[in-house]
Formats: sequence, C-alpha cells, structure tokens
Amino acid sequence: MATTPVLFDDLPKAVREAVEAQTGPILKVEAISAGLNSALSARVHTATRSVFLKGLPSDHRWVWTQQREASINPYVVPLAPHLLWQVETGGWNVLGFEAIDGHHADYRPDSPDLAMVAQALRQLGEIPCPDVPLRRAEQRLSAYVDEPAILKFFAGDALLHTDLNNHNVLITDRGHLVDWGWATRGASWLDPGYWVIWLIAAGGHSPEEAETVASQIPSWGSAPQEGVNAFAEANVRIWDEIAGADPDPWTNRMVKAAHRWRDYRLL
Repeated sequence: MATTPVLFDDLPKAVREAVEAQTGPILKVEAISAGLNSALSARVHTATRSVFLKGLPSDHRWVWTQQREASINPYVVPLAPHLLWQVETGGWNVLGFEAIDGHHADYRPDSPDLAMVAQALRQLGEIPCPDVPLRRAEQRLSAYVDEPAILKFFAGDALLHTDLNNHNVLITDRGHLVDWGWATRGASWLDPGYWVIWLIAAGGHSPEEAETVASQIPSWGSAPQEGVNAFAEANVRIWDEIAGADPDPWTNRMVKAAHRWRDYRLL
C-alpha cells in the first residue's frame, strides 16, 4: 500500500532547485515517515518559515492524487493547510503546503482529540462539494458490492475526505484534515463510516462504541442501515484485497477492524 520513500537530498538537482526557487534557501530538512501515499514527505526550514513537501514521481500510478489535492485545496482551507505552490520538473510532481505544528490525532477511547476530529468532520459537512473533477463514491465502491442496486446508498453530493487515517488529522487547538488525494463526491454519512473503522483499529473501541463516537457527526444519524451494512461489507473486501496473502502488521490491523465492524453489523 505504501510507496517507497525518497529523501529530499536524493531528489534530482533540478527538483531541489525548483523547490528552493519557491521557498528560498533551505537550511534544514526533516524527513516525515508517516506518509503512506507519497514518495516524498518532508518539512523544509528556511530562515523565515517552514514548508511541508509532498511529492510523487511524475510517472507514478497515483500522481493524479497530487493534482486532486491542488484542485480541492482552495475549497477546504482553513480546514486543511494552505497549498503554497506546485512544481513539476525533473520527473517529479511536488506540492508545498504551509506547515502545521500539531500532533497526529489520537483515536483511542477518552482521547481529547476525538471531539476535535468530530468537529472537523462537522465542518467538512458544511462545505459544498466544489465543481472539480472527483470520483463518485458509488464508482469507487462498485467492485465491492454484489448488487448494483446497493450503490444508490453511497451516492450523494457531499464532499468526502475518505482517508481518515489518524496521520491525516493534525491536532492543534482544533483538528486539521490533510492528504486530500482521495477526496470523493458521495453520501454525507460515508466519512463517519470510514472513521468507525479507524476508531476500531486504534484499539479500545468496540464497534458499537466506535459508532457512538461517529454519531457526533449529524450525517451519521441519517445513514440508511442497509447502506451501512453494505458499506461495512465492502470495506472488508477492500482491506482483504489490500492485504493479500501476507499483510504487514499495519494492514492486518485494518483488516481485523473491518471484519469486526462487518460482523457486528450483520449480527
């Protein structure tokens, strides 16, 4: 699932020079190891500011997520960090964001971060889905349901994040959602549904308790039960596919969480 990480100093000279043309002289580079979808993930420091860099080779199968982030960014600031610039040169596509000094959200029970994450998701629910190219939720999930009629439950016009890995939520005095490469248009209750699986995977939350936490987002209360059941089953199939025959511990944790939720829903 993760891409092979690349250090800033190992980028082609043309790429490093293009970045410095945007930032000014770089005095220090911090590699960020939490990213799963980016080959380059780093914070660079100049004499006056810090910038978060996120990049992929221009021929990477997921490079389209770079453009999606660039397209969606004007509509999700200040919920998300501001995109400062984008460069594409030397075989690389690099985004430069304002750096946020916060910690990754703690999804465990009783964490004070949970309320801030819920508030961020409520704020997202108030943002109209912009007229930019986005995949639809029913398209993304179509391969993981048995009956095409089920897909109507996933359709909608809400702007969704869909990748609520706790590393994609930074906590300061509020929650910030980062990594918008998988932004999607769909039913408003889907993001709380995705969050349920991450809450279970964090440890300590039963499926019932995770749903109670997700119920802080108003759209969860309108979720059709048949649709939620189908969504839980679809996520089992998605994570089983990602895991393959020999999953790493991180993926195996997600597989088990998805199965726990699906089993709870079916019971």
